Amino acid sequence: MEGTTALPISNDPDAGGSPKRAGVVLGRRASLAVSAGVAGHTLWTSAAPALTYRLYAQEWHLTYTATTGIFAVYPIAVVAMLVGFGGVSDQIGRRAAMLVGLGASLVGAVLFAVAPDVWWVFAGRAFMGVGVGLSVGPSSAAILEFCSDQNAKRAASLTMTAQAGGFAAALLVGGALTEYGPWPTRLCFWVLAVLLTALTIAMWFLPRHMAGVVKGGWAPRTHFVPKDMRRAFATASAAMMAAYTFGVLVLSLGGQVEHDLIGSSNALLNGAVMALFPIVLGPVGIVAKVLSSRIALSIGSVASVLGMGLLALAVGRHDLFIYFVATATAGAAYSLLFVGGLGLINAAGAPHHRGAVFSALYLVGYLSMGALALVLGIVATAWGLGLAVDLGAAAIAMTSIATLVLAATTRKGES
Repeated sequence: MEGTTALPISNDPDAGGSPKRAGVVLGRRASLAVSAGVAGHTLWTSAAPALTYRLYAQEWHLTYTATTGIFAVYPIAVVAMLVGFGGVSDQIGRRAAMLVGLGASLVGAVLFAVAPDVWWVFAGRAFMGVGVGLSVGPSSAAILEFCSDQNAKRAASLTMTAQAGGFAAALLVGGALTEYGPWPTRLCFWVLAVLLTALTIAMWFLPRHMAGVVKGGWAPRTHFVPKDMRRAFATASAAMMAAYTFGVLVLSLGGQVEHDLIGSSNALLNGAVMALFPIVLGPVGIVAKVLSSRIALSIGSVASVLGMGLLALAVGRHDLFIYFVATATAGAAYSLLFVGGLGLINAAGAPHHRGAVFSALYLVGYLSMGALALVLGIVATAWGLGLAVDLGAAAIAMTSIATLVLAATTRKGES
């Protein structure tokens, strides 16, 4: 039975030291669905405040530096967790790591929902970063393991699709609740808190014994990328930097760009335009899944450069339609870069290093996101939002060109 089964849970060190007991345990398909839900929550929490930044700025008289600072706290907290606890799921188990991560994300959502001032929002953002930092690597590894190690491309596509679903839901649900619901800066976070609670309950019933967990308890360790994976890791890291820094322009500044530079004041409309970014991920991900990682990365890099050029043009002309096309193009680029990069790691990764390598990969992505957000916030405050968008687009385009060069020189056996 693929749904739930009553199984004895062993007192195996691989199971994270759990005491021996019998109980309900989810089967492979249900476990895969729950792990995908955890992956989806990582971008839902990232996107959740995208349409409230402008409202916070109005209510608390915040500068662009402050609002991008709220955004940047999230990837900084993610990076801190990845540095200190990046390989923890290889030692205590995927389930245990994801449970702790979901708990932290839930605390963050509640802090946003009750925030009386901006410092509560900063704290909530930090807790969300902790939650994602603890769960993003383990959820990617769990999806691969529940898909079976022989289906690496499907696992990469499913991870990306789950994250895209969370991203789109955050923008569409958040836009509708912000524009038409009561408590525009709070209700969307209460909805997120309820969903995280349900996901945490489901996560409790995942198998405690999962592939790839080494014997022994947890101890801090530095990130380690095996020598034979380093070329693939470098290529995937460049792709992840390009893909994740899209989030700065779409999430951190996107709502303000649409309102201030393009002239759209409807939160649902703005959310729908930004949601086109994740909505195109699914169809493009299906195409990316049948391509080699090298081809996916090459096409994604070119699409990224094109999307950034269109974004700069849209801001310069104050044109919502061109912004719409730029967002869709960037979403396609993200999909190709993410699936291609993750596919390289999935194909090359040994099970006993997988959690740490995934975490190192996400560390690069989130670190670049946080750094770019802080720089662009300072630029926007000092010299204007338009210049900040242009500089961000240029930085992403250059990273995409670097990815293209690395992908083009990747040997066929590595892709």
